Amino acid sequence: MTNKRICPICNSKMKQQFIGLLHCKCGISYHRDLGYFKRNENMIFVLESKKIKQVPVIIYKKDK
Repeated sequence: MTNKRICPICNSKMKQQFIGLLHCKCGISYHRDLGYFKRNENMIFVLESKKIKQVPVIIYKKDK
């Protein structure tokens, strides 16, 4: 899969973390199911197993 996503904010090329999940240095991310969104400090990006393959998911830290 070639990364052809360009950040809509700063127009730089986004870097791939997992297949279907891209990040930009300005704080914008792209998820294939969610589209573009702004990251925050509560987000954790992980892979979740779905039978045969792993898919990227976003989980949130719980407040203590």
